[in-house]
Amino acid sequence: METRRITVLSAGLGVPSSSRLLADQLAASAQRQLSASGYAVTVDVVELRDLAVDIANNFVTGYAAPRLAEAIAGVEASDGIIAVSPVFSASYSGLFKSFIDVLDPKSLAGKAVLLGATAGTDRHQMVLDFAMRPLFTYLRTRIAATAVFAGPQDWGNTDDGGSPLSVRIDRASGEFARLLEGAQPQQKPAALESLPFEQLLAGISGGH
Repeated sequence: METRRITVLSAGLGVPSSSRLLADQLAASAQRQLSASGYAVTVDVVELRDLAVDIANNFVTGYAAPRLAEAIAGVEASDGIIAVSPVFSASYSGLFKSFIDVLDPKSLAGKAVLLGATAGTDRHQMVLDFAMRPLFTYLRTRIAATAVFAGPQDWGNTDDGGSPLSVRIDRASGEFARLLEGAQPQQKPAALESLPFEQLLAGISGGH
């Protein structure tokens, strides 16, 4: 059984935060749909709030503290990323962008990405298409066609899978899951086997 590793980036500042809540629901839906397709799934959640000081220090010193280095390595090793940010001043949060900035841009190329955002008013939902999507397009990722915005009214309906938010989550996660099926651009080829010199020489000789 093939395994898909998903890293969830939550840039929420509160405890609990609506960004984390949305991120968890997106991850659960994606995991469920990938499992139904025969994949084993591991999900790692990175709360950027806990790394804020390390991220700031990284800009000044150029050194990633152990927790930040671990988070960066996890993103680089993942097959897909679920990225959710609260909206500040009509864009993603500064904390979210700062974390993206400490990553090696080339390490994200080809990764599947599912975008989400939360805010106190629906007027901010365009941040997904006018801020987050261009950012990840620049980084050459493969972005699920549907992104998910959640406002205050979306958390009022707690029925089992019937709310408009749940429908959007399942649709977006399904698109994300399909991006993770099959061969992945970021998957590394099997390591080349190192053969003894005598065997290599015998192979060359046998070709003549």
